[in-house]
Amino acid sequence: MDVKAANVAMTRAVRNLGATGIASLAISAVDTALWDLKSRLLDVPLVVALDAVHDVTPIYGSGGFTSYDEDQLSDQLAGWVQAGIPRVKIKIGRDPDRDHERLRVARQAIGEDTELYVDANGAFQPPVAIEWKRLLHSEFGVRWFEEPVTSDDPAGLRRVRDSGPGGIDVAAGEHLWAPWQAQALRDAVDVLQVDVTRCLGITGFLAVAAAADTWQLDVSAHCAPQISAHACAAVRRLRPLEYFHDHVRIESLLFDGTLQPEAEGVLRPDRTRAGHGLSFKWSDADRFRVA
Repeated sequence: MDVKAANVAMTRAVRNLGATGIASLAISAVDTALWDLKSRLLDVPLVVALDAVHDVTPIYGSGGFTSYDEDQLSDQLAGWVQAGIPRVKIKIGRDPDRDHERLRVARQAIGEDTELYVDANGAFQPPVAIEWKRLLHSEFGVRWFEEPVTSDDPAGLRRVRDSGPGGIDVAAGEHLWAPWQAQALRDAVDVLQVDVTRCLGITGFLAVAAAADTWQLDVSAHCAPQISAHACAAVRRLRPLEYFHDHVRIESLLFDGTLQPEAEGVLRPDRTRAGHGLSFKWSDADRFRVA
């Protein structure tokens, strides 16, 4: 089974629509299903079918929504640290006047030894983002500043990335719909994010990772940890995968065989089961049936 050829055929079939939006999401879903089918037909785990170069995929706990009160924020972050995840991320930018206190609460909850990441979801213009970058690093030791400005502004991202101080990386790319769109972010970020459910599936994800390797650029996966853990294991220049609160909750609710974090904050793809190792819990999902 040539999954890559099937991916090309699907992409060509949506030429008049464009490989963006719902078309890219649909291709991503079919591509992921085909990779699972191929590995099951070969009776090998998906991570093996993808020629993995890592045994595990590092993760960071992601949530810290701006809608949380301080207790919710503190409890969530501390829970990840207690689970052995040494990296956590919170959202900022929706109400910047509150963010300084939220960051203080976050740092207090996780201690000094846990890496703190932030995600602005494109909330700022470059001059303001540059001010935030300096504050985040100097006052809170933040190591990762995600989408300080919109990903539709690569020049703005580059301005933020190239501004001081060192020691805090700029990350973006989760909204890429196709591998060829990654070129625009090549010189704009320190970490290129890719979403396996959005960027033409596992095939598209690995195409971006291959290009990033030639650009000497690190890659991180955006969400969908149960599938992304397998795909990430095949990426040489790998940064931690986003272990996103909502996705983790839904995956555990609807699937048996979900991967659980291990010591030092990693997911270990299951090499004892063919395919992605998941089985759908039909009886548990039945209460959500709409037709």
